Amino acid sequence: MAWKDLAEVRLENDHARLRPIALTDRAALAEIAFDADIWRYFVQRIDTDRDLDRFIQQAVEDTAATRRVVFAVIDKATGSLAGSMAYGNLAEADRRLEIGWSWLGRAYRGKGLNRWAKFLLLQHAFERLDCERVEFKTDVLNLQARKGLQNIGATEEGVLRSFNYMPDGRRRDAIYYSILRHEWPIVRSGLLKEAKLTRAASELAGAGP
Repeated sequence: MAWKDLAEVRLENDHARLRPIALTDRAALAEIAFDADIWRYFVQRIDTDRDLDRFIQQAVEDTAATRRVVFAVIDKATGSLAGSMAYGNLAEADRRLEIGWSWLGRAYRGKGLNRWAKFLLLQHAFERLDCERVEFKTDVLNLQARKGLQNIGATEEGVLRSFNYMPDGRRRDAIYYSILRHEWPIVRSGLLKEAKLTRAASELAGAGP
């Protein structure tokens, strides 16, 4: 698949459906986005109607220009919009991209939806876009996100100290994780089995039988 066509991508499995965010999603997003707990570790917060409008407009513009591709995450169990995730830092020449900007409304957390949505994005990246590397970054203080990445087998790479300002003025240390192409079969198997990997896929890939 051509990377220039990413804005047309639709992904789906039995649990989640992903499609680019649209201006018409505003009402559904307003029902779940005004929750300070969601944005604790985000550089961009949604606290007001203006914040939400800015978030949606930026998502739509970025997707149209393929700067990022921001997906609405639909919970297939309810048919409701549950949150969003994105492809970003797209580097087609190097076969590399980032998955991130991920959040779900409070009612949709802890039910496996995050893992199944991540599965769709990873599967498309490795199996359709021929990525060699998929990366993730998060706040070093975001222990829940870090645990989630470890559970799917992503390899912790290191901390970029004093990476950026947060809305409260704090300087964030950003921690990077990655999954490489040859590690994807191990990660894929774990996600399909809904299993938590006890070691990074980079270790398991070289462990042998």
